Amino acid sequence: MAVSQRLFDAIVDGKAQLAQSLVEEELRAGAEPMALLSETMIPAMDEVGKLFQEEEFFVPELLLSARAMKTAMEPLRPLLAAKGAKPSGVVVAGAVKGDLHDIGKNLVTSMLEGAGFQVIDLGADVTPEAFVAAIREHHPQIVCLSALLTVTMEAMRTTIAAIKAAGLRRDVKILVGGAPLSERYATEIGADGYGPTASDAVALARRCVGLSN
Repeated sequence: MAVSQRLFDAIVDGKAQLAQSLVEEELRAGAEPMALLSETMIPAMDEVGKLFQEEEFFVPELLLSARAMKTAMEPLRPLLAAKGAKPSGVVVAGAVKGDLHDIGKNLVTSMLEGAGFQVIDLGADVTPEAFVAAIREHHPQIVCLSALLTVTMEAMRTTIAAIKAAGLRRDVKILVGGAPLSERYATEIGADGYGPTASDAVALARRCVGLSN
């Protein structure tokens, strides 16, 4: 079996150390870092998303695959940076003010990184002001807001209002997600999209920057 197929399978199967070893093996053999990422590793995460949508994978499998992708990326990061390779896009993400739950947000950020995005993860309990400051500093194309609790959903509206008041709303697409949310609520608060699952969020993010899914 070719190394590239083994690497694809290692990421899909969530075998982090094997995936990293295979990346290092490919690099020693002269593989181009960007080709390795775009032709094998990102398609592997696309396959993971597909398996999740088909209910062959569940959250534990997603987490393992995302970790494998993140681990496999480590040898590539300095090489990609040295070549001036640009990410698919820049994302600022965080759980909104008052919400300390970040497992779902962590899954989304891991899968976004696996899809080639640069992610600035602000963590949990993030104030509207902190989101505004991060947008000004990092100039993202996308902002992802997460809330797991019904009582913190309103903080999404407040955050979007703060981004608008700062004059930054036209500069970013705002995606929201979390257990209590719905498409209707996302529209009501002025978000650009709602992803009920991590793979949906990645698909939305890719569409926002003009990438096909």
